[in-house]
Amino acid sequence: MAEEPGEFVVVGRIGPARGVRGDVFVEPWTDSPAERFAAGAVLRTEPSEAGPLTVEWSNLAGGKLVVHFAGFEGREAVEALRGVRLVIPASARPPIEDPDEFYDTDLVRLQARTVSGDPLGPVTDVLHAGGVTYLVVSVDGRDRLVPFVSAIVPTVDVPGGFVSIDPPEGLFDL
Repeated sequence: MAEEPGEFVVVGRIGPARGVRGDVFVEPWTDSPAERFAAGAVLRTEPSEAGPLTVEWSNLAGGKLVVHFAGFEGREAVEALRGVRLVIPASARPPIEDPDEFYDTDLVRLQARTVSGDPLGPVTDVLHAGGVTYLVVSVDGRDRLVPFVSAIVPTVDVPGGFVSIDPPEGLFDL
């Protein structure tokens, strides 16, 4: 079954060329860069016209990830890839065993509603700041930060497409 649009997650972004052989720096946006950028890994791209790209090899140089993609020889060949985002199907992520843990990308686009069922709006982003996670919910056209704790967000139903919010008094008044 083919993946639906939007069912991809970004695992890295291609940076500048390194040297003259066609190597590039890659900024990894994944917990497992060794797995995602292993030799033979095939990555889709955003924009899609830039790929797919196959990793020929990768290693760390000075603490930075360096990747060589198959078919790209020479600095000029890879300079056009700078800024390209590397994506994988969301289904390729390892499953999360803890029922109270979620991938951020699974929370975005869920519909937020109060515990009594009143619609609030979509979750548009997930922010991590100062050790606290917030859902960004678009309420009446304005982004509102909702602390992502079970006392305030008692229900997360990813398959059902919604989160229930029990907002404390004043949460949406500012």
